[in-house]
Amino acid sequence: MHTKWKMMAATAAISIMAFANSASAAGELNIYNWGDYTSPELIKKFEEQFGVKVTITDYDSNDTALAKVRAGGHGFDIVVPSANYMPIWIKEGLLLEARPDQMENFKNVDARWADVEWDPGRHYSVPWQWGVTGIGVNTKVYGGDINTSAIFLDPPAELVGKINVTPEMNDVLFATIKYFGGAWCTTDKDVLRKVRDKLVEAKAKWLAMDYSVTEKLPAGDYSGVYYWNGAIMRAREKNADIKFGYPKEGFPVFMDSVTILKDAKNVENAKLFMNFIMDPQNAALISNFAKYANGIKGSEQYMLPQMQSAPELVIPAELEKAGEFLLTCEPDVQQLYTKIWTEVQK
Repeated sequence: MHTKWKMMAATAAISIMAFANSASAAGELNIYNWGDYTSPELIKKFEEQFGVKVTITDYDSNDTALAKVRAGGHGFDIVVPSANYMPIWIKEGLLLEARPDQMENFKNVDARWADVEWDPGRHYSVPWQWGVTGIGVNTKVYGGDINTSAIFLDPPAELVGKINVTPEMNDVLFATIKYFGGAWCTTDKDVLRKVRDKLVEAKAKWLAMDYSVTEKLPAGDYSGVYYWNGAIMRAREKNADIKFGYPKEGFPVFMDSVTILKDAKNVENAKLFMNFIMDPQNAALISNFAKYANGIKGSEQYMLPQMQSAPELVIPAELEKAGEFLLTCEPDVQQLYTKIWTEVQK
């Protein structure tokens, strides 16, 4: 009886603690994230566990998110920048130094992502998802080599007028610079002249530069894309003719991370969310929805079986060296690249 009483008392204490945690967390959380990138199942689980009402607002590019937050009056608590933009957010004082490295679940962060160049020691951010930018092709339309950036820079006749390219400046410039044998963040005028001329010429052969790949590629509206691997995997799940290619000339590797804004109204709820997504089961929900790797060790065992061997997530050994992490260039280099991008957009 005594032991049973102790167990009941312990259970009651846990219940009270859970209630207290839920009560203290009750309220709202406003997340500003890339479109079609947040698992509804994850959000439902978080809301139910902590009694927090989550609102998600979408953005379509790093530049859009940065501009919106810089302008102020946004009402967001969390934003999810890419690694190559993180130094800008930190330098401009837009983020809270939330110290996720001191949170309980930080022990689950894979060593590769625990201390990163764009956020040393992870004082500001935790991993959300990471992946690569590569090639997606409908093999019913084109049956040649797809492990090349020529698919969108020198498109084969079958794909002309049927290509969509991500509107992200850095991803596109990275692949094009590599196509001409240059190094990322290069200021070599000959290389950059070739890059600009090639992109202006190639753009005339594209159909679009937008974000609707998961619908339009499997539907046949696009036959070739330069885009993110997770979205192309989602397209393949709808149409088995879709195949993914890793440009042998060079392709960018990216990571998006969850951060808390300096002017967030719901800081404690945002910190709860940070810790929550470093739990392997919750990280797996993120990946199972959007089809990217997540950076949390132990999450693999909770992922869908098809994620383990997906060609979009497993880089062939012979092409691994072509992948390079997309880091931030110096401001003067970034200005050069923005000028090129502006010309391409005309």
